[in-house]
Amino acid sequence: MDGNYILRQEHQEFTRRIDAENERQNRRIQFLEDSVRQINALTVSVEKMAVNMENMLVEQKKLSERIGIIEKEPAEAHKQIKLSVITTVICAIAGAVAGAVLALL
Repeated sequence: MDGNYILRQEHQEFTRRIDAENERQNRRIQFLEDSVRQINALTVSVEKMAVNMENMLVEQKKLSERIGIIEKEPAEAHKQIKLSVITTVICAIAGAVAGAVLALL
């Protein structure tokens, strides 16, 4: 037999090793495919979360404006009461002065 041929035993060993390598590569490919699926699912979840956060920010701005209006109402009411009291006191003092002046005449 010359050196150009291989024995059946060598060929079977070679095919066994190729099959084992194919099996390892198939497992690695499956693992990568699973990882890609998980990454895609995560990407979709992050995108949904970003949209939800943007919507929450818009809603928060609206609520902030409404709260600002509600917080100003008591201050405005207090200001009007204070102005009414001052006006009443000034009118009472002016009326008393006018009455005293008229009484003296």
